[in-house]
Amino acid sequence: MSLLEIITPENPVLRKKAIKVTEFNDPKFQQLIDDMIETMIDAPGVGLAAPQVAVSKRLIVVRLPNESEEDFEEHGDQAGVVHVVANPKIIKKSKNTVSGVEGCLSLPGIAGEVDRAEMVVVTGQDRNGKEWRLKAKGWLARVFQHEIDHLDGVLFTDLTDKVWQQSAEDEEEEVVE
Repeated sequence: MSLLEIITPENPVLRKKAIKVTEFNDPKFQQLIDDMIETMIDAPGVGLAAPQVAVSKRLIVVRLPNESEEDFEEHGDQAGVVHVVANPKIIKKSKNTVSGVEGCLSLPGIAGEVDRAEMVVVTGQDRNGKEWRLKAKGWLARVFQHEIDHLDGVLFTDLTDKVWQQSAEDEEEEVVE
């Protein structure tokens, strides 16, 4: 496995609509997944979309923290679970929205307040092409919405006017990345 370079908006791949994944048995695709997981954890982040590593594929990886007892209390059985989802779609979302602070590995040092659905149902395929489905709430729902936006060339800064440069205190707080 190896760490991948996380691109910034100067690279046009980040703003393009990503291409559907069709080849699941390709060793290069499987290597991309492993490298994305390693890159996300090393960054550190809680999600990463293939366009963020300059690969125009509809692929995301998501993992909520599991480093502390508080992580397990907050995230329950989702703490530390790695979700690999190809061709993800939000098929249902709650009408209730919640405002939260987000950051992005492709926008280092920038944070913003974004309204997101409180709950989403996401479908797609796992790393082997099998159908996959998850009902996500709270922070996990926010992470999935953020990462799926990347697949359509949308950055969190496109969804809000409340954006700021992070301070040292901000960086200590957990934000979606």
